[in-house]
Amino acid sequence: MAEQDDTAFVTMTPGLRADDPAANYWMAQAALRLRREVAWCWHERGITPADAAAVLPPFTSGPGDVLDMSRFAREKRGFFDNDTAARYLSERIAQPYEHAAEHRRGSFGWVLGELSLDDVSAFVLALALTSAMDGSIGSVIATCMNDASRTAPSLALAQRLWDSPNDLLALADPFHPLFRSGIVRPSHEGTARNGAVDWDGSLTIPPIVARALLYHDSPLPHGLRRMAFNGVNRDTAGESARVVATRLTAAKAGALRIVPVIGPRWSDHRGVVGAIARIVDADVIEHESAAHAAQEPGYLDALATYCWLRGHHLYLAKSEEPAAGEAAHRIAIPHASIPATLYLAVGDRRDLAGLPERLLTPIVEVPAFTYHDRAAHWRRSLGTRADGLERAIAECSRRYRYEREMIDRICDGLRRIPGQLTDEHMLEGCRAELDLDLGELAARVRPRFSRQELVLPYKQRMQFDEHVKAMRALTEVHYSWGTAQAWGESGISVLFAGPPGTGKTMGAEVLASELGLPMYRVDLSQVVNKYIGETEKNLKRVFDAADAADMILFFDEADSLFGKRTDVSDSKDRYANLEVSYLLERMERFKGLAILATNRKKDLDDAFLRRLRYVIDFPLPDAAERRRIWQQVIPPNVDASALDFAFLGDRFAIAGGNIRSIVFNACLQSADGSTLGAPLEAPEAGSGAVRGRLTMEQVVIALRREYDKMGRAISLEQFGPYVPIVRRLDDE
Repeated sequence: MAEQDDTAFVTMTPGLRADDPAANYWMAQAALRLRREVAWCWHERGITPADAAAVLPPFTSGPGDVLDMSRFAREKRGFFDNDTAARYLSERIAQPYEHAAEHRRGSFGWVLGELSLDDVSAFVLALALTSAMDGSIGSVIATCMNDASRTAPSLALAQRLWDSPNDLLALADPFHPLFRSGIVRPSHEGTARNGAVDWDGSLTIPPIVARALLYHDSPLPHGLRRMAFNGVNRDTAGESARVVATRLTAAKAGALRIVPVIGPRWSDHRGVVGAIARIVDADVIEHESAAHAAQEPGYLDALATYCWLRGHHLYLAKSEEPAAGEAAHRIAIPHASIPATLYLAVGDRRDLAGLPERLLTPIVEVPAFTYHDRAAHWRRSLGTRADGLERAIAECSRRYRYEREMIDRICDGLRRIPGQLTDEHMLEGCRAELDLDLGELAARVRPRFSRQELVLPYKQRMQFDEHVKAMRALTEVHYSWGTAQAWGESGISVLFAGPPGTGKTMGAEVLASELGLPMYRVDLSQVVNKYIGETEKNLKRVFDAADAADMILFFDEADSLFGKRTDVSDSKDRYANLEVSYLLERMERFKGLAILATNRKKDLDDAFLRRLRYVIDFPLPDAAERRRIWQQVIPPNVDASALDFAFLGDRFAIAGGNIRSIVFNACLQSADGSTLGAPLEAPEAGSGAVRGRLTMEQVVIALRREYDKMGRAISLEQFGPYVPIVRRLDDE
């Protein structure tokens, strides 16, 4: 044994030498004690190295390893004193460690001082660290434990290797500093029911923690990055941020410290975190995919320990809310005993429910990035390219409630556009960045109709035009005239009321086209939930997301959601009234355009009607309006010269939606030309020629079918000269 090279049983190869002398000393201690234990295993198993070709002794089935700690302790000590190889190793083990005067933060030696670790704790840390950094040491550990399956270090192994086994008793406490700090992790199955760490449970060190202990200048682990806070300084911190910064610098962290940073999803959480970090002079680390990292068992603990070792703070943003109908999920955080500082960005105080209050610092509110702040930042970020864009800057500052980072990103793209920037460039850049995901609660609507297609009586046309004008004037009136300060920055809400098919949905799509706003149809079947409180949660999610930018929220059949409040006779009535009250409050604060459509205006709560800026009634069209609708709904490639629009408009008092349905059904039945006598000639490709032809026969048939579908009676006399067609249908 004495003649064998020191690297025969692995450890401390030149490539594994650490930057810190304390790490090198204690890892050498682990290596020497392992080698000495292997020498004892040769002796204890009655085999000499000369008798075997293998470097390590074979496993045995005898009970000697179980009784070793008690019965053979004196014999083992005598062997260490008398065997040449063992005595040589013991002499090397006894060489004292010359403590360095100072250690770099996060190094092995720094941890010994920071956690006030004694020698046996330093040895256990080195043993676990050696195993983490040297993959081939598992066979040596298995040999020492006489068990091929036990290849990881444990307290039982450390007790075998340490000269005073009783010293290891203190490390069986799960609240020992090595475990509380997250540096050494006992296996989950290695914790006994009485709260003590199992002697046979494996002791591991996360790889990112091991690298931090050994190599101070190692780069950030994969997926981590330092947050950049361009343009952020300590002066930008609000009062609550300065209070928290003072608390963070007043004392060292003895456990996890969580700094809740609260603001809407689009708020500048990062700017607030940056201001605090500048005051406390700490780097802030985040993960490129925090949501996925939080799902890895134990990874957040390792990340928090790594940040504590390096003196960094950790930033975590709460993942997006679950889809409608899913249970609320708890925010994943590191173990409470790890002395790291965590900034937790959330949208609401309720997101903090379930977190231990003792870990929370005072809440930091994200200061509102106001309209004037946004306008000033647009000008700063665009620089000289902002010339001539005052109107667009004002409009984008109101329409899109973006924060600094988003504005800088948009401006970076705008500055690359050659030539003079236009208002449309800015608006298009803002629209491109709008990313709204409401899951099943609302669906994006692509407008199909133009202003000319919306047929309304004179009074309603005037009201519609006034509404468009009001939306276009909102920026000037709110911020140049000062109504935002006097009455709040709320948007405009409108009610479209009228029978089915009178153009309410078309009117909403025309508004979206006229104003250039994205439109979302709220799915009330997904929003309204029978469980108490769930409807409000769904509505909050819709309104919070929609507050990011000006957009249209379209509530069809709004009477089912905005119905009248009732007298409270039971708990269901009380909670239903709470839903309506919540809607009233959110509608007033909503900064975009809310359109409510209903065919039961009388069922709406009176408080809603008072809060609506405009109420536009969509009546059934008169004869002249019906003639216009008949003419407008004919597809562009259909020959309708045979249709009597005056007759159709005068005789049949139906809504525009019914007229569209009639024309569509007539087209479907005419497509093969079977009822026209002779098939249509196919036009040449790209010629723009008529591809279809409608006659009164198909239209009258489709019209009669529509009346049957509506369940409305109609006399034969109304069909005038086309009565034979209708009679033929009845005869059939």
